[in-house]
Amino acid sequence: MSWDFSTDAETEAELVWTREFIDTQAIPLEALALPVNEFDRAAAPLIDQVKARGLWAAHLGPEHGGTGRGQLRLALMNEIVGRSRVGPILFGTAPPDSGNLELLAAHASAEQRERYFTPLLDGTARSSVAMTEPGAGADPTLLSSHLERSGDGWVLNGHKWFATNASLADFLLVVAVTDPQAPPQERATVVIVDRDTPGVEVRRDIASMEDPDPLPGQIENHCEVTFTDVKLPAKAVLGRRGQGFAMMQERLGPARVHHCMRWIGQAQRALDMLCERATYRYSHGSTLADKQTVQNWIADSAAEIAAARLLTLHAAWRIDTVGSKEARKDIALIKFYGAKVLHDVIDRAIQAHGSLGFSADLPLEAMYRRARAARIYDGPDEVHRQSAARLLLRDYKPPADGVPLEYVPRRREAALRQFAVDEPGGTS
Repeated sequence: MSWDFSTDAETEAELVWTREFIDTQAIPLEALALPVNEFDRAAAPLIDQVKARGLWAAHLGPEHGGTGRGQLRLALMNEIVGRSRVGPILFGTAPPDSGNLELLAAHASAEQRERYFTPLLDGTARSSVAMTEPGAGADPTLLSSHLERSGDGWVLNGHKWFATNASLADFLLVVAVTDPQAPPQERATVVIVDRDTPGVEVRRDIASMEDPDPLPGQIENHCEVTFTDVKLPAKAVLGRRGQGFAMMQERLGPARVHHCMRWIGQAQRALDMLCERATYRYSHGSTLADKQTVQNWIADSAAEIAAARLLTLHAAWRIDTVGSKEARKDIALIKFYGAKVLHDVIDRAIQAHGSLGFSADLPLEAMYRRARAARIYDGPDEVHRQSAARLLLRDYKPPADGVPLEYVPRRREAALRQFAVDEPGGTS
């Protein structure tokens, strides 16, 4: 099976337009750091341009207004969109809405589509996903939030945190345990919860390394949320009971490809800044471009970005050709490798800019903080390394007699017999 990363002329034209749009519209908008209400007003005409080009929510199938052109073409677009922090918002691919749209498209009932999917797709509603808990992060089988039957409906109790945009959301997709005695991956169910439902409390926007001083009403945040005796109707369940774990994995597979391509766009932007700095910054008798260390930084960064890009495009191509389940190893590899490349390239760019790079006068310091978060969200690097290793090891087995297959003396004996020759140095 050969690799094919080629694109058609129409897609190439869209990528050219997207690059110009991101550089001339999105990057200037991100510098304003507007609160959500003002951001929405400023972003509205830009979103209209994206929709007019047919690129809004392009990760969805054509029956839902997306392009339906596969993960490879989406990856190429996300690489460009990811150059700007606000790019995904302008293209309708920002988490958590993008993944929630995919889940709703695949599993929502007709009533749920009308009430939740359509407003979210139109951009008139916001959503959140509440899965992570203080005691259950990398291992979702440890979830303690639970749903219990009450008459014809459910009662939800639980404690979630790092629920992205919960304080801005109109509704949340909540993962909670419904069948505690079932096998670990069949215990949880996804329910749709309106944020204004009694018993739902968004306690705070969580301060973090990524955002140490969160402000009310900013365009992105991570929240702590509690659910206390929240009464839900039976129709609040999304998909089937006990399907929650599988649905979250379904949601995260292609999303990780999108994340990684956006990281490549961010890394390339940092490399552009590093190279520009090297051309004009003069120190100790020459520009930085003449310093071997800086030359090494530039060469290493370019090689690492190219490797991450090809690895991620290959994962996208694999999803298109064999599906997300068969591409699990490829997805796991890009998640931890892409996060490392993003961090290392931005780190070098900051170092080359010195105090200017460390300051908030350049976007590098904010990019660096978000890059550190990349090694944790959607599963920490260690989990993805373990997953990739386990999948790789499935193709190997120990030799039956305990002797390595590449054991040279045995290979030499076999080769002498195969080619009917005498031991070198022996007599004929």
